[in-house]
Amino acid sequence: MVNYQKNPAFFKILPALLRIQDKICNFAANFINMDHLTPQQRHKNMAAIRNKDTKPEIIVRRGLWKRGFRYRLNHKRLPGHPDLVLRKYRTCIFINGCFWHGHNVALPQMSDGRGLMEDVIESSECCKIPKTNRDFWVAKIRRNKERDKEEQRKLAEMGWHCITVWECELKPKQREQTLDSIAFTLNHIWLQDHGAKAIPYPKVEEESENYLKAAEETI
Repeated sequence: MVNYQKNPAFFKILPALLRIQDKICNFAANFINMDHLTPQQRHKNMAAIRNKDTKPEIIVRRGLWKRGFRYRLNHKRLPGHPDLVLRKYRTCIFINGCFWHGHNVALPQMSDGRGLMEDVIESSECCKIPKTNRDFWVAKIRRNKERDKEEQRKLAEMGWHCITVWECELKPKQREQTLDSIAFTLNHIWLQDHGAKAIPYPKVEEESENYLKAAEETI
């Protein structure tokens, strides 16, 4: 076995070896981060991302079922095909991914309500817009947000209530709080739509006067 500590030639070539090691590490890191897929392959992979039966959807389904709520999945006759439809409560629930639907990402608008097309959208805490191909992602998120707004407007015109649940609201620390909030909102909606009508009661002054007259007659 060679003892490098006693070999002076080793210390002469050590800087060169370290430089070679750095180059190898940088090349490996760049190789790992490179996108080896063609645009067609990337499109195929992105299209394969599930838009039904996702983990957030299953969490909300199980949470509401446990709390006694019954629903229908992905009603195709309603605008936007809501993830959950509760006919009894006249309510549609949309369970949105924070990135795909631009959670907390503001869309600048002109005075007439139309969206500005300039690339001025900033990332939020739960929606990080990629720096690569940014124009594509900004346009896609913009279209998704505008479509969501239009679909919920159509549902409101049809008499439906809409609840949006975000992926970040279903993290373990705040999951139960979010589910309880959904249940509270649904019950509140039902009470508003089916609550008992107020029954008018006679005035207290009239009751007191009649009571006094009856007391005087008995005396």
